[in-house]
Amino acid sequence: MTRTSALLLSAVLGLAALPVGAEPVTLAPVTVTEWKAVYGTVEARDRSPARARIGGVLVALSVAEGDEVQAGQELARIVDDKLDFQLAALAAQKEALAAQLANAGADLKRGEELLKNGVTTTQRVDALRTQVDVLTGQIAALAAQADVISQQAKEGVVLAPVAGRVLDVPVAKGAVVMPGEGIAVIGGGGTYLRIAVPERHAGALKTGDAIEVSGVEGNLQGKLARVYPLIEGGRVVADVEIADLPDTFVGARMLVRLPVGEREALLVPKADLVTRGGLDFIGVQGADGAGLRSIVPGAVQLVDGVEMVEVISGLSAGDVVVPAAEVGHE
Repeated sequence: MTRTSALLLSAVLGLAALPVGAEPVTLAPVTVTEWKAVYGTVEARDRSPARARIGGVLVALSVAEGDEVQAGQELARIVDDKLDFQLAALAAQKEALAAQLANAGADLKRGEELLKNGVTTTQRVDALRTQVDVLTGQIAALAAQADVISQQAKEGVVLAPVAGRVLDVPVAKGAVVMPGEGIAVIGGGGTYLRIAVPERHAGALKTGDAIEVSGVEGNLQGKLARVYPLIEGGRVVADVEIADLPDTFVGARMLVRLPVGEREALLVPKADLVTRGGLDFIGVQGADGAGLRSIVPGAVQLVDGVEMVEVISGLSAGDVVVPAAEVGHE
């Protein structure tokens, strides 16, 4: 007995113990989707930097990478000692002007009394009144300058621009920062998956297409949300929206399967596929009854919730695939 005959015999003898498969299926070409596997990168929808509005020393830093923050939350505090000195200088000038104003007010009051008695002139009284108004204006200007400096000191508090997760903190406590320098980068607004596809598949990408994503916790379903028109480096960039996509690791790579075309294929139920001695067999109904036929299987397709195996070679359209148990009874 040859090796092939022995394999066939062992396969037939073993089929009686297999579970009953599906009903007989007449093979016909089925349209299947061609999938392209690429890697996508998890991106934050909004990357908002929290910047320093004044220069100074970073005296407090209350967040680190990975922390979740709310919009308006205090992230850090910057102190510029020069602002305190400027406020002290303005306060001293204000006191000096207040003393001059008190003296000028007294002179104006005496001048008005003398004018009533006809001792002084109206021109002299107007000059004294003008001096009082000038000093009053100077004091108001100093108060406004003090308000500006006080506001600058308040702007030393760095607030979170959006709610989200802290992606990067490029500075450390005690560092000297300049106005406009980034203190932290906040990723907010949710996450999405960004993919780069070879340009030969650009015509097959359509907004709204279903996307399959392989994640750490299992397969996820997504939707192609946007295809960018600019091709760079021979690749088309697109965004995939996935419900409840975690933002724990922004920049993480995930395997994505994209529909890039359709073709005709023959599919048989996976439950009717039998493997013996490294060869794959399927039960086929012929003129002389059911028998085994060796095939070369391909990828597994899910059709209406049933796992189907693509047949690369060994079967043709019109063949009738029977359950393995029926072959066992032959």
